[in-house]
Amino acid sequence: MTGRTIWMAALAGTAMLAAPLPAAAQFFLKSYDYSGAAVTGANAGLAQPLPGATDAEGKAAMVWTMRAALNVAALQCQFEPTLLTQGTYNAILADHAEELKAAWGTLNGYFTRTSKTVKAGQTALDQFGTRTYSSFATVSSQYGFCRTAAAVGRDTLFAARGGLATIAADRMQELRNSLVPYGEQHFPRYIGRDAATLPRLDVTCWDKKARWRARACGAEMWPRLADARSGTRSGEG
Repeated sequence: MTGRTIWMAALAGTAMLAAPLPAAAQFFLKSYDYSGAAVTGANAGLAQPLPGATDAEGKAAMVWTMRAALNVAALQCQFEPTLLTQGTYNAILADHAEELKAAWGTLNGYFTRTSKTVKAGQTALDQFGTRTYSSFATVSSQYGFCRTAAAVGRDTLFAARGGLATIAADRMQELRNSLVPYGEQHFPRYIGRDAATLPRLDVTCWDKKARWRARACGAEMWPRLADARSGTRSGEG
């Protein structure tokens, strides 16, 4: 290979590295900040309640709840391929299989321990799973949820094995927050409602010339009405 050929090959490689790559999903110029404080399995509203659960069972519930959120994202967020939610979720299942299996086993033990029969425990476990998945269903906040779940999933995938409970504690509040819809944050916008007072329409408050009768009804409470009457001011009736 000549020096010229080597130089051309190096130049081509540099051009490939410098070529623009597909941009990751960016729904807004500035997205809402859904971040939240670290939590535990005892925090209300984050996972399905487990009365009398041990610390280990609470952590298992958080891990499984995070798994459910990422599973929902893998299904709901395929409209934006650059989020990689489906591929990331499948990779998490493979890379963190042992920890996920242990979390499910711990939950199974909880429902077996707190139910009267093995069958009742299995039913309760199934209900826990169904309700956990349903709690992440979202339509109005799909952009926010998908973007957040993609970020959480990426961090989960690259976390050291055995670290799912830590990520679940650190990011569960953020996942829950993302279920509340927020739009563009760079340009403030709102749907406003202007409060307006209405004049009293009692017959006794107006004379025959449509003038306010202050003697009968007191001071006029709607001054704009007087201003709109070609300079006519409130009068006595």
